[in-house]
Amino acid sequence: MERRSILKAVAAAALATTIGLAASPSFAQDKKFTIALIPGLTTDGFYITMRKGAQAAADALGVELVFQGAPEFNPVVQVPVLDAIIARAPDAILIAPTDTTQLVEPLRKANEAGIPVITVDTFIGSGVYQTGAGDADFPLSYIASDNILGGRIAARALANAIGGEGKVFVSNVNPGISTTDQREEGFKLEMSENFPNIEVLETQFNKNDANNAASQLQAVFARNADLKGVFGANLFSALGSANGVQQAGQSGTIKVVAFDAPVSIVDNINSGLVDVAIAQHPAEIGYYGVVSAFAHLTGQSIPVSIGTGFTIMDKANIADPEIAKYLYNE
Repeated sequence: MERRSILKAVAAAALATTIGLAASPSFAQDKKFTIALIPGLTTDGFYITMRKGAQAAADALGVELVFQGAPEFNPVVQVPVLDAIIARAPDAILIAPTDTTQLVEPLRKANEAGIPVITVDTFIGSGVYQTGAGDADFPLSYIASDNILGGRIAARALANAIGGEGKVFVSNVNPGISTTDQREEGFKLEMSENFPNIEVLETQFNKNDANNAASQLQAVFARNADLKGVFGANLFSALGSANGVQQAGQSGTIKVVAFDAPVSIVDNINSGLVDVAIAQHPAEIGYYGVVSAFAHLTGQSIPVSIGTGFTIMDKANIADPEIAKYLYNE
């Protein structure tokens, strides 16, 4: 059994235990916990879906969920939100840090105020917590997709789409974002280890701007007329790159693999704008986040890491309800 499956089973067991505690007469006399969820940004379908999963767990456990975030994925705007949440003194904080280093000290304030911290989707430091080493290991747990594995899955999908040979590149956001850094890492590892006939060109960083990603795609194509594919490490990167492919008149020739799957990706896949989408399971991340916080608050131990899964979507399966259920809410 893979490590993330084991951790998933542990989290499920924790839920069963905590629901049992919540139903007991002695526990019913205790305070109602407040858990704050601070997303990477509030307007993205990924985090909207995460919130719904968190709310489902909160409802089951009798927890008050506070959802508050910024409209863009940026530490400059996220830190004031975090400070405001700390001032409200919730019982625990779930947060998707927008930078691996810039959120360390702001989150330390929460920890020093006695507020347990769990990171969801993204992490601070190395993402390896509770080791007693380093200055960013104080969060209790990191709950997320295995992004290195996700990058590997994306590489396999793109390699299959282009017939195992040719030039490809990664369209990424900014260096220093844990999730997208790891997706790029996993993609490059998989290509170097298993696809020797595929050349991975220099990564293009688009600053989370789809128009930049489109322009960069066209620039890379201008330098490499034999370009075969692109991996968009997040949704804006993928859709921007796909638009660039279309503007270059290369739809169907340059293949596009997207990471993340809002409802709108269905039309993109059916139209051929995007060839493959790798869907995370954000509802599970939010769900396990609340469950883990609640377990800690009720005196139980929790895993320091919980991994959630992926679903691969393409034109052949996107209409299947068992696949479509993993599309993100918008």
